[in-house]
This record gives sequence, structure tokens and C-alpha cells, in this order.
Amino acid sequence: MKTFTIKEINALLKGELVGNTTTNITGPEELKRAHNNQISFIGSSKYVKEWESSNACAAIINEDVKCEPSENCALIKVKNADLAMAKILELFDPGLPEFDQEIHPTAVIHPTASIGKACNIGAGCYIGKGVVLGNGVVLFPNVTILDETKIGNNTLIWSGTVIRERCEIGSDCIFHINVSIGADGFGYRPSDDGRGLVKIPQIGNVIIGNAVEIGANSCVDRGKFSATIIGDGCKIDNLVQIAHNCVMGRSCIMAGHSGLAGSVTLGDGVIIGGSASIKDHVTLHSGVVVGAGSGVLNDVEAGKTVLGYPAQDSREMLKQWVMMRKLTK
Repeated sequence: MKTFTIKEINALLKGELVGNTTTNITGPEELKRAHNNQISFIGSSKYVKEWESSNACAAIINEDVKCEPSENCALIKVKNADLAMAKILELFDPGLPEFDQEIHPTAVIHPTASIGKACNIGAGCYIGKGVVLGNGVVLFPNVTILDETKIGNNTLIWSGTVIRERCEIGSDCIFHINVSIGADGFGYRPSDDGRGLVKIPQIGNVIIGNAVEIGANSCVDRGKFSATIIGDGCKIDNLVQIAHNCVMGRSCIMAGHSGLAGSVTLGDGVIIGGSASIKDHVTLHSGVVVGAGSGVLNDVEAGKTVLGYPAQDSREMLKQWVMMRKLTK
């Protein structure tokens, strides 16, 4: 078990230590649930009362929050408690499951595949013809990588993920359980005789940049005749749908249950709230924020925040909601 003194933790955070505790700290926990050997976090003044009744021996606190330590309890004041919390969680991280051997004997690897140095490939994995894995790639059990796909250095892929043929994945990515990369886009047209649907072939691929993280059970479909593109640093939550030929800029965020219809374009730094949906062929320019549950039907200018269904400027939509409440009264 990892343990640290309050002074060791403060040395990492470079904060202001107020009070002291002689208790060795064994991990982080919420204020309400913490034991007397755990450290917690106070991000705003509304949690000060919880600190007063908490069993935690220490807390990391935003420097603008007024709070006092108690007997044998300490506070570490920092500029941003959330970012400090990330460092603490990393400090106490127990690490990933370990591999007994670099390549499990039940993994099936095509003889033309190229495997980089220090890769770990778990039981039941399949690596197809012409696949290229960079150095330090980790495939947990039952990952499928189909033909001609390329994956950059130090990318980590959890069990059940399928990456179809000809996709290109960058370095330092994380794909969580059961991610689907490169499935066919959803393309159909009525047949000439009007008695059925004709499937439109999807012959493109998916290109994903560096340091992209994709949550469990999310899907990124391949392009119809070019590529679906996800830019460097994008973070995608669980249960997200990204349809064929979408293009995402750098460092975009998509929360759970949100979705992009076909050929949507996102600029850099776009944030899409949970359960929001974006109509096909719409462009959200850089810095746009889409509120949870919203439906975006038209292009949105850079830096705007939109809400509602159909989505509108957030200030106008809030005014409408206020007026509706007044009318109902």
C-alpha cells in the first residue's frame, strides 16, 4: 500500500500547508466517505460544512475558499483543487493489470504484421495482415486489429475493441472497452423499384490523431470515400456516436450519449454536452459549446454557446425559458 506524509504531498503540489497532521495518508476519498488516514478535496465554499464533519486528516482546497484546519488535520491551499486532485490520483494510482508475457500464446498475429518494441498483446487478440504497431502498444485480451491498420507508439487499447481495416491511429491514445473504430457508415438509399433500400458502400477509413481518448462502447464510423478524422487531444466519453466523414479539430470534448451525424465538422476546442445531437453537414466552429440535450440543426459561429432543441444562442434560449415559466403561472 502506498502511503505519504502531508509534507511529501505538499512538496508535489507546491501549495501552502496550513496546519499539520502526523497521520500517514493512504489515499484520496470524498469528504463524506473519507477515513482518518485519507485526503480529500474542497473545490468551493459549499463543501466547507462537509469538511467540518469529515473524518479526513487532510484536504486540498482552492486558495480563495475560507476554511480552517482542525486538530491533527491539515489543509493544502492551491490555485486549482481539481488539477491538484489529478496529481494526487496519479500519485495513488495502483497501475494497470500486468502481463505475464509480452505476447500471449493464444494471440493470432499475421506473419506480415509489424510489432514494435515492448508491446504487450493479451490472450485472444487478433492482428491482421499488414498491421503496424508502434513501440509500447498495449492490447488487452480480445482486441481485434484488422488488415493494414497502423497504430502509433504507446497507445493502449482495452478488451473488446475492434479496429477495422486501413485505419490510422496516433500515439498515446487510449481506447476503452468495446470501442468500435471503422465500422461502416450508415448509408442507404431507396431502390429504383421502391421496394427496398440500397446499401451505399463505405470504402474510406478512420484517421485518429495523437493523445485521443475514447470511452467504452463508443463508435467512430469509417468514411464513405475519404476519412472520418479525429484531431489530436480529443476526449470522447462513453456511448458516443461519430458518423461517417465527420472531422473533429484539436482538443474537442464529447460527453456521453452525444452524437454527430454524417459529415459534421468541428473546429478546435468544441465542447458537446451529454445527449446532444448534431445534424449532418453542420459546422461548429472553434470554441463552440453545446449544452446537454440540445439539438443543433445549423452552423454555429466560433465561441458561441447554444442550448435547446433546436439549439439557439444560450442567452436567448434562457430568456425564452423564463418567459415560458411566467406564462404558465
